Amino acid sequence: MTDPGTDRRLTRYGLPVERETMTWDDLGNGSRELAQTLLADDWIPDLVLGISRGGLLIAGALAYALGVKNTATISVEFYTGVDERLELPMLLPPVPDLIDLGSARVLIADDVADTGATLELVRDFCAGRVAEARVAVLYEKSRSTVACEYVWRRTDRWITFPWSALPPVTGGVAE
Repeated sequence: MTDPGTDRRLTRYGLPVERETMTWDDLGNGSRELAQTLLADDWIPDLVLGISRGGLLIAGALAYALGVKNTATISVEFYTGVDERLELPMLLPPVPDLIDLGSARVLIADDVADTGATLELVRDFCAGRVAEARVAVLYEKSRSTVACEYVWRRTDRWITFPWSALPPVTGGVAE
């Protein structure tokens, strides 16, 4: 029997790759559970920093759930396709100006900690510019070089997110 959250059609090196499928309801539930974890930890950020693109929805949902109105976006290019990435992640302009945030607690939000390279880049970007930065993700993989403070689920499967499950309306391939 096949796990309903698994899609085995994707292949890597000619072998099937198992996928975990996330739903829109999972986004809402996962974000609320992450927010409750932060609250239980007595750590409410002054700013939620969403990593574009996958982290934008999580950042917004967390900001609403935590009652945090100060949000920002940082764009990082790393993935170029399904399980295909650049050698190193790159910050894309415009880069947020974290001036006047030296005493702020910043929550870095993303959809997944896969290799950890993107989160490491953003965490390093925040270092020395803010008082404290913590990371919240919906999914964390065991190979991630960043141990996130707040994680909804752990998996080593490729994740199909509801916002990227379908190809762009322009007819291109979903990323």
